[in-house]
Amino acid sequence: MAYIMVDVESDGPIPGDYSMISFGAVRVDNTLNKTFYGKLKPISEKFIPEALAVSGHSREETLSFNDPRKVMADFKAWINKVAEDRPIFISDNNGFDWMFICWYFHHFLGENPFGFSSQNLGSLYKGIELDTFKNFKHLRRTRHTHHPVDDAKGNAEALLTMKEEMGLKIKL
Repeated sequence: MAYIMVDVESDGPIPGDYSMISFGAVRVDNTLNKTFYGKLKPISEKFIPEALAVSGHSREETLSFNDPRKVMADFKAWINKVAEDRPIFISDNNGFDWMFICWYFHHFLGENPFGFSSQNLGSLYKGIELDTFKNFKHLRRTRHTHHPVDDAKGNAEALLTMKEEMGLKIKL
């Protein structure tokens, strides 16, 4: 299995009505050198300025981003290249990140190479610690910048720490 850590930035709370502005992905392995970065043109006229501001991009900038269909096709090709077998989607907030990635894959390509399920990094850590109040974010080495590749990489580092230092049994 190939774990792909994903982080999404958007201009609103749900796909369809709002747009995924950018996303980053990292193949989780000991090098963390296989990354993907997509910037997507908005698919809706609607946006929430405060949500968009998190991404660090203006609305005008996003209007010059790439066609979502092409970005999702490029992401699928990248997944096929870096995943020797079944790709596993994992993220810090899979309820949010998965919602956008899954919707965009199905809407623009008619399929999702990740299938129908995702993993949540925070829940995994809470299980290791046997404490639903624990947070893994101190395990990141890469600063959380809201650039989605940085954030995905930091989360991948946390997953590697769980494996190497906390005894998590996981095949990467």
